[in-house]
Amino acid sequence: MKERVLSFIKENGLIEPDSTVLVGVSGGPDSMAILHFLRSIMDEWNLKIIALTVDHQLRGEESEEDLRFVEKICAEWNIEFYGTFLDVPSYKKQNHIGTQVAARKMRYQFFSRKMKDLGADYLAFGHHADDQIETMLMGFVRSTNSRAIAGMPVIRPFNTGFIIRPFLCVTKDEIKNYCQKHGIHSRLDPSNLTTDYTRNYFRKFVLPLLKKQNSNIHTTVRRLSKSLQSDDDYLTGEAKKLLKQVVSLNESKNYATFDIDLFQGYHGALQRRVYHLILNYLYDELPKNLSYMHEEQFFVLLNSQKANGILDFPHQLKVEKSYRTLSVYFEDKLPQASPFHEILPIPGEVVLPDGSVVRADYTEESHSQNQEVYLCSKNKIALPLHIRTRIPGDRMSWKGLEGSKKVKDIFIDEKVPVRMRDSWPVVTDNNGVILWLCGLKKGEPADQTKDTSFIQLYFRKATL
Repeated sequence: MKERVLSFIKENGLIEPDSTVLVGVSGGPDSMAILHFLRSIMDEWNLKIIALTVDHQLRGEESEEDLRFVEKICAEWNIEFYGTFLDVPSYKKQNHIGTQVAARKMRYQFFSRKMKDLGADYLAFGHHADDQIETMLMGFVRSTNSRAIAGMPVIRPFNTGFIIRPFLCVTKDEIKNYCQKHGIHSRLDPSNLTTDYTRNYFRKFVLPLLKKQNSNIHTTVRRLSKSLQSDDDYLTGEAKKLLKQVVSLNESKNYATFDIDLFQGYHGALQRRVYHLILNYLYDELPKNLSYMHEEQFFVLLNSQKANGILDFPHQLKVEKSYRTLSVYFEDKLPQASPFHEILPIPGEVVLPDGSVVRADYTEESHSQNQEVYLCSKNKIALPLHIRTRIPGDRMSWKGLEGSKKVKDIFIDEKVPVRMRDSWPVVTDNNGVILWLCGLKKGEPADQTKDTSFIQLYFRKATL
């Protein structure tokens, strides 16, 4: 077994010589075996081995005895040891999450801190080939995400280093034999004996059937997992490029938006991965009640002929289609639209409630104009300038238009999302004449061939 694991480590580039390796040790046979194995190559590879043990405080004195057991063995084996006691019950209650989710989150927070504090290169776990089959079966039953079905990665980035699983090439029975051969003692977690947990059910009832049908099932599954992960790594990499190119994400992690036509130009496999990347970006932790149904609704809305629509996702996440734009946002975290009315000083600027800025300056020179810049004649408008939100009955006119047009209709024509209309900045002169719907529609511009004195308006839209 040792030679096979060493070959697996070299084949997958799991450990480099002269490294610091943390080992997650529960006291069970798998984790004690991986600790013993790494200790056996410690001198030859010049490794520093450090054991980490967590008491989740879910099994009273029994779990504390597990921690003390590992601590005692580490002292006998001359291995550095760090243990911690985590109040999972309180954390679970405070954050309204399940026991297993809370335990995993707190455990990995501890591992992450230790990896950083100790300057470690790797965090090793004792997961084996049977665990991998169980994980893939659980992913198949519970998830529609191809990454979940692919199983546990042999190596993945974690904090300043990597999580590694050198035992994925060996079976549970081989680890038992290894422990017997080397006289390795271990603890038993009674929760592993009950079939109340899905993983234990698969372990007791499903895995034996698979082994009966295919005596080489572990190798078959390992190859399948490697193939699925390789495919998923490539597609996820391409999806991340697409996310960067097409989707606008705000730094506050509460808003994402993209152009539907541009998005639909890519293959459906990439679209679905970008959907998951967006959700992973917005949610700190994916809600348990987020399901395949939500994914289906997302793409039905995306591809529908309806100009507008909105979906409700868990934890007040909204998916809103407005013409050819799709936005995903937390309703309770976005700035709430409220009416405003300010005098716009010249020179000077006004910072709007959402963080957007409108600036005004006098200038004697004509400048090029774009959606963010508007030049008007100083002598043809009544000062001071005002900046406000729309009011009922607002109308504006511009060169070439007979009469005037309702601002409401302009918003519709320009496909401005409904939720943005009540906070859109409107610049008027002192007589109430609308000069500019900022960044959207300009009134009659200055005649740069006749006028010699101008007011230049500049609009910088806030990034949500």
